[in-house]
Amino acid sequence: MFLTSVNFAKSKSKTLLVQMVSAAGTGFSFNTKRGRLRDKLVLRKHDPIVNKHVLFIEKRKIRSL
Repeated sequence: MFLTSVNFAKSKSKTLLVQMVSAAGTGFSFNTKRGRLRDKLVLRKHDPIVNKHVLFIEKRKIRSL
């Protein structure tokens, strides 16, 4: 019996954690998950600083999940 070191390739994760930033320019942001193969997210949610529903645009990828 020989003990050998076998390196298996890690599989890529299917989801990403991304940061969403308000398009109203208030600087308010939150994190959400999206699929790796999807286009960049654009969501319409409530921004508590301006107290209105505004668009949130994906700014950057935080990490893989």
